[in-house]
Amino acid sequence: MSASTVSTTKAAPTPGGRRKLTLPWILLIVAGGLALVSLVRVISGAHDLTSVGQVSGALQLAVPIGLAGLGGLWAERAGVVNIGLEGMMILGTWFGAWAGYQWGPWTGVLMGIVGGAIGGLVHAIITVTFNVNHIVSGVAVTILAVGFTQYLSNFTFDKAEGGSSKQSPRIEPITDITIPGLSDWLASLQGKHWFLVSDIAGVLGGLVTSLSLLTVVAVLLIPATWWVLWRTAFGLRLRSCGENPIAAESLGVNVYKYKYIAVIVSGGLAGLGGAFLAIVSTGIYQEGQTGGRGYIGLAAMIFGNWMPGGMALGAGLFGFTDSLKLRGGSENVHAMLLLIAILLVLAVAWQLYKKKYVQAAVAGVCALGLFVWYAATDQVPSQFVDAAPYVTTLLVLALSAQRLRMPKADGLPYRKGQGK
Repeated sequence: MSASTVSTTKAAPTPGGRRKLTLPWILLIVAGGLALVSLVRVISGAHDLTSVGQVSGALQLAVPIGLAGLGGLWAERAGVVNIGLEGMMILGTWFGAWAGYQWGPWTGVLMGIVGGAIGGLVHAIITVTFNVNHIVSGVAVTILAVGFTQYLSNFTFDKAEGGSSKQSPRIEPITDITIPGLSDWLASLQGKHWFLVSDIAGVLGGLVTSLSLLTVVAVLLIPATWWVLWRTAFGLRLRSCGENPIAAESLGVNVYKYKYIAVIVSGGLAGLGGAFLAIVSTGIYQEGQTGGRGYIGLAAMIFGNWMPGGMALGAGLFGFTDSLKLRGGSENVHAMLLLIAILLVLAVAWQLYKKKYVQAAVAGVCALGLFVWYAATDQVPSQFVDAAPYVTTLLVLALSAQRLRMPKADGLPYRKGQGK
């Protein structure tokens, strides 16, 4: 595509002159967030907030969500809404486990990708070729995936030694990486509970302790996606299909081909997330083990404004809150009340600066309520602990809604030659 094409497919400025989050800003936000969490840890005494185990667990919980979100990003950048990510993850868990317990974990990973890609192909045929509503197709793919995997389990896992109709035999684990010396030193430094220093040590320690090789691959796929979609001619053509497919077609782009490629890659990434759940997270396939992570991945992608870096932040946030309930449970979530209250106070200051007094008043009342809740209790109800990750997801989406900009042609019907 020519240089003039580039200008036609660039994203329009965001409303109100808002700029995109660049890498320095993202790093600044992460550093500020870590300092705030460190302050809350010191005040509350919940030292597990940034421990090595917490960070390691958060990363493992974030990877499947991040892969699903990355899959959604590929599809929607080409103009196809992929609500079927959950079904593609389900296919990835089943195919990954089926191949993994028989021929080894890496074969299972490959077959998990294939299983998800098959789901993506079905979604592409229905939406791109037959122009069916994308939401309807995605829901149908998920329903088919649930029924298909249940049917297959009845005559595969049920007859295998150590398996049943609802779970597979145990899968051999993928090699973990721990850097000797450095891992122990960081764990020791984190255990001293110094302000910020111990928190940084805990984060770094979680990244070099018992790290699965598949986790490394999954993390590398985030910058790889950014490079392919934003730094190559292929990515420019693919994104043009999601912004203005008629203009792209007039410039010689085979829109159908790029949409098919994007949705199949989307399914493959979601399938990889499913394989991760079966092979790395649990070492076994269990019916229903995706637990809605495909939908949460879609929410992470929306929070990230259809960008890989923002999506990774969203997935990491959910993984962090989900890990909190597994480690320390009520104590950690109780400390999060203080963190949210402080964030709301900052929001009040920002809204007052923007002269939005009603929003500032609402945020102030909520902050006061959380401060009172934190001060008057030592723990939160177990039901709230279980719901905390999902509540966090909803709050993040609500707070980020004003700065979102989806691809212009995302979800819109397209027929070859319709611009003529």
